[in-house]
Amino acid sequence: MGALAEMILAHPTTGSFGAFAEHYINPFTGFLLKYLYWSCLVLAVGTGITAVGGCMRMWFPDLPAVVWIIGLSALLIGVNMFNVKAFGTLEYWFSATKEFAIAAFILLAAYLVFGQRGNDFGFQNYTAESGFFMGGAQGVWFAVVVAIFSYLSIEMIAVAAGEAKDPEVAAKKAFKVTLFRLFLFCILTLSLILAIAPVSDILEGDSPFVTVMQVIGIPFADSTLHFVVIIAALSAMNSQLYISTRMIFSLSRGGQAPSSLGKLKKNGAPVNALLLSAGGIAVAAIIYASNPESGFTIMMALSMFGAMMAWMLIFITHLFFRRSHRRSAAPLKYRLPYYPAGSAAGAQLMAALLVTTLFTEQFSMTLLFGIPFALTVSALYFLMRKRMTS
Repeated sequence: MGALAEMILAHPTTGSFGAFAEHYINPFTGFLLKYLYWSCLVLAVGTGITAVGGCMRMWFPDLPAVVWIIGLSALLIGVNMFNVKAFGTLEYWFSATKEFAIAAFILLAAYLVFGQRGNDFGFQNYTAESGFFMGGAQGVWFAVVVAIFSYLSIEMIAVAAGEAKDPEVAAKKAFKVTLFRLFLFCILTLSLILAIAPVSDILEGDSPFVTVMQVIGIPFADSTLHFVVIIAALSAMNSQLYISTRMIFSLSRGGQAPSSLGKLKKNGAPVNALLLSAGGIAVAAIIYASNPESGFTIMMALSMFGAMMAWMLIFITHLFFRRSHRRSAAPLKYRLPYYPAGSAAGAQLMAALLVTTLFTEQFSMTLLFGIPFALTVSALYFLMRKRMTS
């Protein structure tokens, strides 16, 4: 976020970090980064719908999850086929529902942890059952892979900043709000969850929010939170489908994807780009139908490559950006602390995490899928360049 904020304030542009990489490194890196990030979003949509399909089994255990995957996907695709107003309205209610529920959860959990006496809730649970290190240092390191996926989309600040009325004000505000929301909705919430629910209960596989409500014992609260988890997943899918559609549409308009993907319907919706970006849902439906128990994990592993590569290349782009900026006399409006050590360490850590996925049971597919995909995109770039120059 810091690297992006520095580059956005110095060089606000439509196309975000893909455009930065194209300008400061070379056109090939920019092209590769745009397609890797697009693939990550497309597959993340599929990951979200598999999560929803699994959640619906709580209420409808006899109904195949694929039914929910197809039905709810059709609903989201239908909404995105209308103009952006329909997307905005749906996303507003999705976001309002999940944020209200999380705020209510924080208040209730804080009361139980700090306002009640004589119960088992409290920070003593942090060290119970081996605490954070029940899987050792290796377990903590592997958990970072999942955390990276959980925080995927914070980089969207750069996708929208270049189109804002006042990019400098918008980027600064978005950067600060993102850090605040990170603390409020992630760190604070997780701190309270761990103070209430024993680690063994959390690791049983259900949503931590639902697990906490089951531990507390409030009637129907777990079902209510289960509903909110589904809404949150649909909200993420809706946003990712919107962004991925606009990305491939932009690539087409820039001559880096087939021209048919840059066409608009009468209502202004890029339907061809939308249908291609919905391909991750089709992949998810096939994978979930054949592997219902591990479908979500497989989809997450596939989408992780594009996400981790994008973050790594953002750090590398920042290093090139600073080297280029040294030749300019203009002062930076924001400076990332600890440069160049911070950006270099960030890139190296992301590379290390990518290599780590190969040695995990859950994410071994990340590199096995990602490397051939990256090679295919690379071949596509040189093929298109050859055609454009001939």
